Amino acid sequence: MTRVAAIDCGTNSVRLLIADIGGDTLTDVERRMEIVRLGQGVDKTGRLAPEALDRTFAAMRGYAKLIAQHEVSSVRVVATSATRDAANRQDFVDGVREIFGVDPEVITGAEEAELSFAGATRGLVRLSPETGLPVPDGTRPPYLVVDIGGGSTEFVVGSTHVEAALSVDIGCVRLTERHLREAGDPPSAEAVEAVVADIDDALDRVAAEIPVERALTLVGLAGSVTTVAGIALDLPEYDPEKIHHSRITANQTHGISGHLLAVTTQERAAIPVMHPGRVDVIGVGALILDRIVERYGFAEVVVSEHDILDGIAWSVVES
Repeated sequence: MTRVAAIDCGTNSVRLLIADIGGDTLTDVERRMEIVRLGQGVDKTGRLAPEALDRTFAAMRGYAKLIAQHEVSSVRVVATSATRDAANRQDFVDGVREIFGVDPEVITGAEEAELSFAGATRGLVRLSPETGLPVPDGTRPPYLVVDIGGGSTEFVVGSTHVEAALSVDIGCVRLTERHLREAGDPPSAEAVEAVVADIDDALDRVAAEIPVERALTLVGLAGSVTTVAGIALDLPEYDPEKIHHSRITANQTHGISGHLLAVTTQERAAIPVMHPGRVDVIGVGALILDRIVERYGFAEVVVSEHDILDGIAWSVVES
């Protein structure tokens, strides 16, 4: 059994997984998430804001203390969309090195997609001992795994491994900042239409470059998707065990997306499963999911609480 730490620093949140891994089993020791909005303003300025870096480093220092307490053998820190896009990303690299003693890996969209796929599908696929072929756990491969982040969304097609992947710059923070910041509360129909146009342009590119039509099951990852699932399940509070591997219909996704964009910030904040750090961006996150479901013709989305963070942890022991 090997104890590892995985840190995923995205556009909206920074997350930690400390896990014991042995054989085909990953057991959580600690799983933490803090909304830091590292990508604040990056779409407009091309730089990481000093206050965003301060928030991120403060969260990471807390994580470093947990890692020390749990006597972790290996640490991997991965950074994604916001850091990829930033001209001053060396400031981020230097700060992470000081806190954790390792350099963060600013990974490509393709690498992000592969890690997301690995984390999401470990619990969905097993191999038959008789045939060696994949046996789905109530789902049918090939999968389209969709990781909706703050700055980008990753699309991965595969069964037991990645067959094709693409990252596109549609994320809940990026598109909210681009179109909805000055659009009213709730946002105007014209502003929402501008978001839809950006999403649909990206989805056209995805369909042209990877074989999404082959996928039989849509698997959705990350905070926007799990929050939509919590709303659909009418949970009194956020419950990852109930959300993990739940199934949300296309009608539910469409209805929730429309509702979140039609109500005020205060009304969204009052939703029981809503994390305060997602209140301003969840409408766009839900809209991205809704457009994916509609554009590619899926009847439902299988929701996974396991994602790139789990993929990072597995990669530590498999490298």
